[in-house]
Amino acid sequence: MNDNSGARRARDTATAIGVLRQRFGDRLQTGEAIRQQHGHTLTWIPNQPPDAVIFVELASEVVDIVRVARQYRVPVIPFGAGTSLEGHVNAAEGGLSLDFSRMNKIVAVNERDLDCVVEPGVSRKQLNDYLRDRGLFFPVDPGAEWATIGGMAATRASGTNAVRYGTMRENVLNVTAVLADGSTIKTGQRARKSSAGYDLTRLLVGSEGTLGVFTELTVRVYGIPERIMAAVCPFKTIEGACNAVIQSIQLGLGIARMELLDAVQIKAVNGHSKLGLDEAPTLFLEFHGTDISARDQVAVFKDLAEAEGAIRFDWAEREEDRNRLWKARHDAYWAVKSTWPGRVVFATDVCVPISRLAECVLETEQDIKELGIVAPIVGHVGDGNFHTSPAFDPANGVEVAAVKTFVKRLTERAIRMEGTCTGEHGIGQGKAGYMAAEHGPAIAVMRSIKAALDPDDILNPGKIFPL
Repeated sequence: MNDNSGARRARDTATAIGVLRQRFGDRLQTGEAIRQQHGHTLTWIPNQPPDAVIFVELASEVVDIVRVARQYRVPVIPFGAGTSLEGHVNAAEGGLSLDFSRMNKIVAVNERDLDCVVEPGVSRKQLNDYLRDRGLFFPVDPGAEWATIGGMAATRASGTNAVRYGTMRENVLNVTAVLADGSTIKTGQRARKSSAGYDLTRLLVGSEGTLGVFTELTVRVYGIPERIMAAVCPFKTIEGACNAVIQSIQLGLGIARMELLDAVQIKAVNGHSKLGLDEAPTLFLEFHGTDISARDQVAVFKDLAEAEGAIRFDWAEREEDRNRLWKARHDAYWAVKSTWPGRVVFATDVCVPISRLAECVLETEQDIKELGIVAPIVGHVGDGNFHTSPAFDPANGVEVAAVKTFVKRLTERAIRMEGTCTGEHGIGQGKAGYMAAEHGPAIAVMRSIKAALDPDDILNPGKIFPL
């Protein structure tokens, strides 16, 4: 960008902010602290704050903002709860951050059809608290309680329940979105299936705000199971734990959650959550079903796990015990932070075919040892997805280089095994460099879709595609 174009962009942005300030008043903020907050990132990617933050309350307001943004070619970056991990909410080229925290209405619950309609700022916790009295729940659980439904759909999130209930891809029935020209579309009806035309819902789910801005979503909900049984199962080796996972999936066991924590992560969880678990590779499991079917699943899994070196099973049937167990799992990131204080910690993920899981995890573990870094492993291994959380000193160039080498090897390893550079975190800025290796010529098709729907590149620019 030359000086003239930079100055012109600054003038256009200032003009757009002036126009929108007349409409939004105090709901448009330009203070440095709030702008930094809305450029927040949990990786080594630098914070890139927007020029202004607007707290939207109505879908019509989103339309008006996008139209002004298009007129002056100012970027628009949707912001949910800021829990994304790959720089999705960074304002790479400045612009307007649309904060959806006030668009948090649960519009309708269709109990007989098992779906509900929500605004994008509704959090996962808020939705499940609302559904509980109706005997229903929304299953997609990425770990962050306050992650918003809109943000989860934008990154195509999944989480601990994906092995049984699927990801956001399977659980979003339709979205209403504002496109870059200010028009509004609804991508489908509430029917559970349709063969009418292009599947625009799945095009927009996972598009990370680069194709449209969500203003409403219809999602699937489920009946709370009759019986829920949770277990903690330590293994002698991480290979044994992975093999037990692979066999249980191949047998078609109806396990709802299946989480792997390596010995390093268990040590951190013990210190943070005071669980007193064996410091060994461990599976956290949850079985959903009837009283009989859940117990049958447990018995089958117990047999195959013992054959792979399971040390023992600790069961939790009471809701409070299960909640404590899963809270410890969801606090894995904070456990690493508290175990290695003063270090930067970020989570990165890959996903491989389930048959390659043990191989990929073992190679990753060996890499960690060779590079001499701290990088606990934890993952939703029931679908081949696992995470590592490197902890490093950002002022130590040797450590930073080692962690970057580790992430590069991890990602390339997953792609080499016919997996993906990200199973649920999304691309954002952090994984854009791996898109060519994973998708090859298909990137050109993606770019053409982006250019057709957003010719001025105002919707979350600088994300997904390698520069």
